[in-house]
Amino acid sequence: MKILVANLGSTSFKYRLFDMCDADAALLAKGGFERVTEYTPCIEEMLETLVNEGHLQSAEDLDAVGFKTVLGKDLSGCVEADERVLEALDGFKEVAPAHNPAYAEGIRCFQSKLPNVTRVALFETAFYQWMSPAAYSYAIPKAWRELGIRRYGFHGASHKFIAERSAELLQRQDVAARARGLYVKGPGEFNGKPLRVISCHLGGSSSLAGIQNGVSIGGSMGFSPQSGLPQNNRVGDLDSMAIPYVCKMLGISVEEAERQLNKESGLLGLSGVSNDARDIREAAEQGNAEAKLASEVLIDSIRHWAGSFFFKMGGAEVISFTAGIGENDAELRAAVCADLEGLGVKIDPEANAKTIRGAEGIISAPDSKIKVMVIPANEELVIAREVYRFKQAH
Repeated sequence: MKILVANLGSTSFKYRLFDMCDADAALLAKGGFERVTEYTPCIEEMLETLVNEGHLQSAEDLDAVGFKTVLGKDLSGCVEADERVLEALDGFKEVAPAHNPAYAEGIRCFQSKLPNVTRVALFETAFYQWMSPAAYSYAIPKAWRELGIRRYGFHGASHKFIAERSAELLQRQDVAARARGLYVKGPGEFNGKPLRVISCHLGGSSSLAGIQNGVSIGGSMGFSPQSGLPQNNRVGDLDSMAIPYVCKMLGISVEEAERQLNKESGLLGLSGVSNDARDIREAAEQGNAEAKLASEVLIDSIRHWAGSFFFKMGGAEVISFTAGIGENDAELRAAVCADLEGLGVKIDPEANAKTIRGAEGIISAPDSKIKVMVIPANEELVIAREVYRFKQAH
């Protein structure tokens, strides 16, 4: 079964073509486009390339196209990307303005060009749909809650991969199977030995998730992808009273305040140097105090959220790092895990230092009670597997 995964960013389009068999995946092709302003020409060029390179006899040979949709109003899960999905994306386009319009355009393009090919949306919020009401509810008026304002959580495909892969590395096939079957079977009952994972997805956009026996019990992001940890140029958590105060004192509109929080804040706003953690680290090493502060704020926020999930789950067996920063910044990983021997966390400095550039491994010492892992992100594989399962179930 040939499944195409279409990843539409605010200014980019990336794709991977998989050949699926019993949820085992062979990667046939991958590519992408940057500085995208219209997605239709990119999609047309991609389909032509896949045919010309011999991966497809024609574009109609595709069995399905999978989309990593971000946030839908009154809709989540792994569902057919039909008009209901388009309405859900449109309903929350103001909340995820960099992503929802892009995915809506992409889905419509495939709908027009390949009407007989199945389209499947895997929402980033899907992994969090079994959170308790206490975990997802804000203390706001009922009328606000009825608008859909709640904690949703994001980077769901990435955290779901961590749920599966961390269990496999510990040879906990019972938990891995539960995590794999979530969107088809739901969580169901679990009576095995607990496996509690604190998953750290750290990149240009970052979030943490608490995962108990393969199921998320909460995430650091809330109503929108702008919350939680400081992002590359987005603020992360902020007291709501700061916005009207800044508007009054600086004489700016709410719209301008929102723009600054989304474009000029986060690591960029703190450091004044860059939104790239590598540039910030280099500037900090050269004595830039604001760059040093940016790194320290990120580390403090990671520890804050990791600690909250540790407390909430009553402990942890695994701390996992993934995505660009999580996979490659050994110094940050060491700083996050520093002085935690009393909780059972002990890093192996040599293993930590060499586990970079796409390497997978356990970076904790052999006598560490809690295993610390680096697991390279593979969101596209998760999407391909879920689309395959969707096709099998329908």
